[in-house]
Amino acid sequence: MKLLDHIDIARKIKRMAIQILEQNYQEPEIILAGINKNGTAFAELLFNEFTKKFEQKLTLTTITLNPANPLTVPIEVGLPIEYFENKVIIVVDDVANTGRTIFYAIKPFLDIIPKKIEVAVLVDRKHKSFPIMVDYMGMSLATTLQENIEVSLKDKNEYSVMLN
Repeated sequence: MKLLDHIDIARKIKRMAIQILEQNYQEPEIILAGINKNGTAFAELLFNEFTKKFEQKLTLTTITLNPANPLTVPIEVGLPIEYFENKVIIVVDDVANTGRTIFYAIKPFLDIIPKKIEVAVLVDRKHKSFPIMVDYMGMSLATTLQENIEVSLKDKNEYSVMLN
């Protein structure tokens, strides 16, 4: 079942970009850190929307980890960890399921003192197992554990969110 189509997602991206700016308008720089492929794709869409309308400095980077077993491979961040010191970091993913991936994505930032860490996702599911709160979301959804959310952001003209 299709939950969001291309137009819905584009609208949500615009709204989320505005919300991020409203909460961080006094900051000299905001860092969007996308998790793996889909999180980075969503972070790029937010980045592009943000830079169309606002002149505030925005930096885009990646966080790479193994979502199935986050302790088997070192978590990598696309910029030197010192770069994040005393800055606002928005950790971005497509879907927040149990919160485990986001929980471990934050781990590298425990070695420094950022100014603030917030979370942005396109779809926030309501059955978290980890202490993760989503600050910016496209939609919130109560699902069963057996249901699966599929986000497609590959085709620039046909974004979608499906519930299976």
